[in-house]
Amino acid sequence: MSGDGPAPVESDPRASVRKRVFVVGAGIMGSGVAAQCALAGYPVTLEDVSEEMARRGLANAERALGRAVERGKLSAPDRDAALARVDIAIGFRRADAAQIVVEAAPENLALKRSIFRELEAAASPTALLASNTSSLPITSIAQELTDPGRVVGIHFFNPVLQMPLVELIPGHRTRPEVVASARAFAESLGKTVVTSADTPGFVTTRALAVLVNEAAWMLYEGVATRDDIDTAYKLGFHHPMGPFELVDLVGIDTAVAILDVLWDGFRDSRYRVCPLLRTMVAAKKLGRKTGEGFYAYPEAK
Repeated sequence: MSGDGPAPVESDPRASVRKRVFVVGAGIMGSGVAAQCALAGYPVTLEDVSEEMARRGLANAERALGRAVERGKLSAPDRDAALARVDIAIGFRRADAAQIVVEAAPENLALKRSIFRELEAAASPTALLASNTSSLPITSIAQELTDPGRVVGIHFFNPVLQMPLVELIPGHRTRPEVVASARAFAESLGKTVVTSADTPGFVTTRALAVLVNEAAWMLYEGVATRDDIDTAYKLGFHHPMGPFELVDLVGIDTAVAILDVLWDGFRDSRYRVCPLLRTMVAAKKLGRKTGEGFYAYPEAK
């Protein structure tokens, strides 16, 4: 599921005075968004609830940029310049200095609502407020705000530096000028933008959830082995990764959370979670981030 490389640093002489980006959540997605923004010339603050988690996110951003150098997609000086643009914060005390805020917290509606309530108070009233949610409707995330019209969905894909796509999701109250600003921001990162209606799962996650869940059901029912299913998807459909390789990358717990959102939104049997996925979550076999999922990742331990 990777592209040809990270979006290049723009040769824009105004890059040094670009708007500041404040990224909420220093996990895999948040650190990737921070790296991508810094690479495009934006000064970035990467935030989390503790210094340890924020510094871990900064280290993840450094590793992502380092891998781009190793692949020959990025020069070492450009990597160093990008890293110099990233700093960290604990909590939202520095959110008021940003003109663009991207929330990249876990897929939990109550958590995201709480974050945006705090951001509405902490951030500049003119700042763009964006959620990187992959499944939760933007209208629901913003419904408790005084001004829900300033919130928009900007769905990045993992790994952020390699994936060329961004999904833009206006909520039912999102103002047109906010959508235009979000599109301009995503395009400034070198991304291709597609727009989705504000429905659970949008375009990509809705399709991906069915793909992964059906593969899990086939393995659960003994239709084929893990390796044969992954090989069939890759060679039969020209997918760069098999469904089990992909869900290990995304996180099996994330996949289950997304399927639950889709089930709640549609009540369609396509989104009924395969018991195998729930069992793996209970066993804390979540994929790459825990060192074991459908495959083993000893380097992650």
